[in-house]
Amino acid sequence: DRESLVMVAEHGGAVVGYIYADVESTSWMELRGPCGVVQDVYVDEATRGLGAGRALMRAAIEWIRSKGRAQVVLMTKTRNENAQRLFGALGFRPTMIEMTLDQDSGGTSGDA
Repeated sequence: DRESLVMVAEHGGAVVGYIYADVESTSWMELRGPCGVVQDVYVDEATRGLGAGRALMRAAIEWIRSKGRAQVVLMTKTRNENAQRLFGALGFRPTMIEMTLDQDSGGTSGDA
């Protein structure tokens, strides 16, 4: 698919991480225009801190920009502070807050 990118990072001849990104059109649900989206990035825990995540992100950003998209977006878990530090160091900033209600969490008191 010419609108998607999958890359891997290697260290010592072994695959230690990957990234999946694509380019998308306007999303009214997500309140954004055409952009590149980093759907998933992962680096094996034993090799974190060696630069694979940063290299994968930079490669994906370069690919997205080569597709004519000026904006790159991604989502991360609120407690994934290591990933957030990496994304922040690359210039990403928080823009949206997703909120979740699980069935077992109560939360139906009606008080606002």
